[in-house]
Amino acid sequence: MTNTLKPNKVEKLNELRDWVFRQVHTKNLVYNTCWEDPRCDRELLEFKQDSEVVMITSAGCNALDYLLDKPRQINCIDVNPRQNSLLQLKLATFKSADFDDLFLLFGKGAHREVKDLYHEKLREQLPDYAQRYWDKNLNFFNGKGIRKSFYHYGTSGTFAWLTNQYLKAQRKLYDKVQEMFEADSLSKQAEIYYEIERKLMNKLMEWVINRHFTMSLVGVPRSQQELFMDKYERGALGYVQESLRKVFTKITLQDNYFWRLYVNGSYTDSCSPSYLQKGNFDVIREQADRIVTHNSTISGFLQNNPKSYSHYILLDHQDWLAANNLPALEEEWQLILQNSKPGTRILLRSAAEEIDFFPKFVLNAVEFEREKTLETHEKDRVGTYASVYMGIVK
Repeated sequence: MTNTLKPNKVEKLNELRDWVFRQVHTKNLVYNTCWEDPRCDRELLEFKQDSEVVMITSAGCNALDYLLDKPRQINCIDVNPRQNSLLQLKLATFKSADFDDLFLLFGKGAHREVKDLYHEKLREQLPDYAQRYWDKNLNFFNGKGIRKSFYHYGTSGTFAWLTNQYLKAQRKLYDKVQEMFEADSLSKQAEIYYEIERKLMNKLMEWVINRHFTMSLVGVPRSQQELFMDKYERGALGYVQESLRKVFTKITLQDNYFWRLYVNGSYTDSCSPSYLQKGNFDVIREQADRIVTHNSTISGFLQNNPKSYSHYILLDHQDWLAANNLPALEEEWQLILQNSKPGTRILLRSAAEEIDFFPKFVLNAVEFEREKTLETHEKDRVGTYASVYMGIVK
């Protein structure tokens, strides 16, 4: 009699975890804001006016910031059409509304007249898929209910809202966090952080952060979670703790709009992304048509749009490919190199301190810049990636 081995419990659990991640990422808006620092990106990428960019959309914030350098075209690619729907709504606001509307929607995260604004000025600017999405989800911006900010919707926004509620339930802790953001020196900021770290990183938070579902909400697949679990005694929380120590004790928070948004659910006039600063509104409006969205994979886009592009911005998605689909990783790199030229710049991030998954043909064709990349990584206001790589095609 043939003895058929069934998958063990670990394999079944991992299958379930991967299914949960797919459900979260294929049926929801995941990112309502970008978690990569465009100030660092722009310094590394050195855009020129003839630059033609291929990038993953995420929430579209950084693509809008890149327009300040006036590249010829930015192709924003995402397998999740909800992410492109968000970018399309931002583009429609630049094209058809004014700065006050833009800042209410995406600075404050709430606009009392959003329904009228949408139907009178924005909807007709959107592609069909984006119209269908926002027809159903415009309430994200109405400022009503228990979640009063757009930035508390979507999966990562839901977790931000829960964090916000947790902090507010401990009023003294919430007040200390606000005091840290307003500290007048880096030493004072660090002093406050270390004072509150134990309360922030308690056993309850350790349990919550180390749950697969929590990590899925903020866009971290199992393959990246395993990097945390292998290295840190407290798992994912240990990684978060190390990241927060860097951000809150080594870099001033005065212009850190990423973490201010996460804690408060809105930006301020003086602490917001470049695309939400009034002085940049007209420049971005004039360049807005240079952004083109594509609901696709990077490989699918390159197969259908062959060309020699000058820049690729891959975020951290190759961590997932390396752990789950090596043939797709190799195919993507082959297509990138086929659609590059000498000097093409390729930017990617990773949850690993050192990437070991680059195919040999990539290492032969691409030179990875070290000095400037490390320098900008130390100034990164987000602090959630273990490493950054800037490759330049030989």
